[in-house]
Amino acid sequence: MEAASATGVLGHLGLLEVQARSRKTQPQQRSRVKELKAKVEALRIQRDQLKAEMETHKNLQKLRASMDKQCTNEEEEEEMDEESENSQLLRLMARHTQLKDLLHAHHVIGGYNIMKTRQGKAVCVSLATAYEGVFLETFNLEIDLKTMRIIRHNIPPYIPLNSLAEQSNLQTNLRTFLDTLSQHLNAFSGRKQQLKLVKELHKSVEVMESNVLCSILVLMFTVPREKTAVLCTLDYTDHTRCLPTRVHFDSEDKALPDSPEWKNNCSLLMETPVHKALIAMRKMKNIV
Repeated sequence: MEAASATGVLGHLGLLEVQARSRKTQPQQRSRVKELKAKVEALRIQRDQLKAEMETHKNLQKLRASMDKQCTNEEEEEEMDEESENSQLLRLMARHTQLKDLLHAHHVIGGYNIMKTRQGKAVCVSLATAYEGVFLETFNLEIDLKTMRIIRHNIPPYIPLNSLAEQSNLQTNLRTFLDTLSQHLNAFSGRKQQLKLVKELHKSVEVMESNVLCSILVLMFTVPREKTAVLCTLDYTDHTRCLPTRVHFDSEDKALPDSPEWKNNCSLLMETPVHKALIAMRKMKNIV
């Protein structure tokens, strides 16, 4: 009787253990099922989003092509109602991506303004010049995209455009070419602006000579005390800069150019824009 009783107890305990395990397993299985269902739902949502993006991208490509050609395809208009909110949104998105592409191109060529010409077969690049924060002239050149050759331009003939183009490979170094050309144009405009300011601000200084490139400037000064005339030649041999590379004085007073006072004037003219240097020389009473 005792053995049978012990067996019954052990059997009962075993049954309870099995039931306990079963109760633990069922929540785990239910949790796993919920997790898998959630994953399936997330994948479905992702699939639907990808389908929507593909459709949007397809429509954007159609709209971009239509904008680039600057014409409207009647069949595409039938497929997409212009008055619908979706159509308007897509058009805004297409315009946004188009502007992003233009900004990227703008950055690639160094921030120069560009515009498509000849139905997209060429581009017109605008190079604005400025001096001391004042915008001056704007120059333009049109480049054929197939041959990468300059078709038309309004660059002054005394700027070595062809030489600069030959030195740079426009196929691979367009930005380098534009940067170098911009340096020449800005320096030329800066020198021309300095000459203009000299004439406006310094009536007592006589401009004896200058050339079209403003690379040579000859001025006549008058020394206050002796009333001696001094001929000053400014030579701008580096055409990418607004400052002279050589300053030379001629005077009846042969000792004057070698005096400390005029050596200082020479350094001032080489390191400072000429119209500003003349203001300083007048304040020091070196010239009238």
